[in-house]
Amino acid sequence: MRIKPLWWLLGVLLLSACDDDKKPAEGFAGLGNEAAAFTQVVPGRAFIFPQDHGPHDGFRIEWWYITANLKDDQGEEFGVQWTLFRNALKAGSEQAGWSDQTIWMGHAAVTSGARHYAAERYARGGVEQAGVTAAPFKAWIDDWTFDSQSPVDNSLGDMQVHARGPNFSYQLHLRSSRPLVLQGEQGFSQKSEQGQASYYYSQPFFQAGGRLDIDGKTYQVTGPAWLDREWSSQPLTANQIGWDWFSVHLDSGEQLMLYRMRQKQGAPYLTGTWINADGHTELLQGSQIQLTPEAATEVAGRSMPTRWSVKIPSKQLAITTTALNPKAWMNLQIPYWEGPVRVTGNRSGTGYLEMTGY
Repeated sequence: MRIKPLWWLLGVLLLSACDDDKKPAEGFAGLGNEAAAFTQVVPGRAFIFPQDHGPHDGFRIEWWYITANLKDDQGEEFGVQWTLFRNALKAGSEQAGWSDQTIWMGHAAVTSGARHYAAERYARGGVEQAGVTAAPFKAWIDDWTFDSQSPVDNSLGDMQVHARGPNFSYQLHLRSSRPLVLQGEQGFSQKSEQGQASYYYSQPFFQAGGRLDIDGKTYQVTGPAWLDREWSSQPLTANQIGWDWFSVHLDSGEQLMLYRMRQKQGAPYLTGTWINADGHTELLQGSQIQLTPEAATEVAGRSMPTRWSVKIPSKQLAITTTALNPKAWMNLQIPYWEGPVRVTGNRSGTGYLEMTGY
């Protein structure tokens, strides 16, 4: 397989950052490109499981995304990330063999207070190098896997995840007895005032345990984990240059998801979901959220906000998120910042932060 031409095609059509002098505005990583030929995201869709755990023909992009906040027996903190992206280069159903018009991309990373390692994989669709099956659930790219331990698992409550790269590997078991969470309005997650949106659900109640290897040393680790599933055809506007996304595990048992979509002109689009300990949700409007960068770190020639103030007065929440490792830069073909955060203030906990487009 000729990797370089495939990557070039993927970058031009889907995921490369735009050059404003040579290309029309297309939003961060091309995700604001017009997508009229692809299936559109509309309100009111009914989610069906296990089918919706699998790929969605007709949509341009989707991902299976896992983060975990982990500790070993001595209390040392770590973060783990595993993501598989499906990118359709052309509208329509997947094809067999080399006629397929799908590119798969995998990201994996581990983070400690002093170290951060990231790796990526690319694969062509149609040749079994990567893919997703809904029942039994399995997502894979090469030997990186995320799969269910049950033949039919509608809630994805018993999972294994594995990846490896230079200087790291991990094998984790993820369990949850709580229901899946539909983000936004029953799974319709709006990204802009103009109506861009994705279908979006999560499993924020995972408890993870397993083995983590960094620089030849093995750690037995446990902690909370979070699964995000999204699919869309045009999740951003051409004016949106990137996002700041937070997932928060509060020690009280509640969970919080927030994102801020930054724009070239105008105020950011801000929304989120408050998740009670029993899994019931409440959509948070931008007017209910106070999200403020408090401190920045110079990373890869960029100034990144690595400490944030988060206030939600209606929930009596006033917390600060601080990066475990402020240098958690994902130095990949599409670079971004992503890593675990500590939560302090009038609630405590852990979480993850992803920042793109800086």
